[in-house]
Amino acid sequence: MTTPFSGRQAPGLPRLPTPPSGWPIGSYDTYEEAQRAVDYLADNDFAVQDVTIVGVDLMLVERVIGRLSWGKVLGTGALSGAWFGLFVGLLLGMFASPEGMSYSPVLVGLIAGVFFGAVFAALSYASTRGRRDFSSSSQLVAGRYDVLCQPRNAEQGRNLLAKLAMGSSGAS
Repeated sequence: MTTPFSGRQAPGLPRLPTPPSGWPIGSYDTYEEAQRAVDYLADNDFAVQDVTIVGVDLMLVERVIGRLSWGKVLGTGALSGAWFGLFVGLLLGMFASPEGMSYSPVLVGLIAGVFFGAVFAALSYASTRGRRDFSSSSQLVAGRYDVLCQPRNAEQGRNLLAKLAMGSSGAS
């Protein structure tokens, strides 16, 4: 995997987006079930580096959290700005005075953060002109999750996952 600090990539992973390869050894309704299957393979000393979990039939699901009002927008903007202003003020306060911590930059940072946070939130909300008076959370989900394996170990993987399915269906 590429890390943001090293810029290096793990061996065997493609640099560009590529379709997955391998034979299907299991198909699951949820990502949690697919993850459990791969964990089961790992627990049974299977070569999991040959395994890929593929989300099929992707959907963007946007769940509406609530209605937006000017009060909520300004309050959230002020709170967000306060955190940022407090952070900047603490940094300035620690290094502003050679005698030690100075609290006036903290107070100025906090007040400026609240003000600018509220102003920018108000400008952003006003620019929508009432076309988006709700807040939401988006998530990318799949209709099903296939577990693929490279052909050299696919049969062994299929057999192990069949044992997992037999164990979980008998426990219900």
